[in-house]
Amino acid sequence: MKCPYCGYTDTRVIDSRPAEDGSSIRRRRSCDECGKRFTTYEKVETIPLIIIKKDNNREQYDRSKIEAGVLRACYKRPVPAEEIKKAIDAVEIELFNREEKEIPSSEIGEVVMDKLKTLDPVAYVRFASVYREFKDVNTFMEELKKILDK
Repeated sequence: MKCPYCGYTDTRVIDSRPAEDGSSIRRRRSCDECGKRFTTYEKVETIPLIIIKKDNNREQYDRSKIEAGVLRACYKRPVPAEEIKKAIDAVEIELFNREEKEIPSSEIGEVVMDKLKTLDPVAYVRFASVYREFKDVNTFMEELKKILDK
């Protein structure tokens, strides 16, 4: 590891421990040349997930888009922020566990709706109304009946 202070290429690891997020390792290092200490983080490199949009365009996975959609659906609902975060984490885990390089956005929407259904029924209907692009009141009512029948 290259020292950020003097540029010397040989440094020693003094201490290693899991970082706060649990998905990386925090290492304290010392430069053998100048003696200064610095911290580095090691993270497992993952293959970027590509999302296939409705118009067949492809873009890189962006967690913030799922967060924005879920937060919009849960707006002014009695859903704790921690539960929202857990639901988004669960969506992300499910997507990455598929080990596919490309996933259609429609599948992501279905996974999000599945998580919202258990989180808050009103948030689920809000998300579904935008995601499924309800054209009229009848399609909206059909979706509500599915929830009420369960």
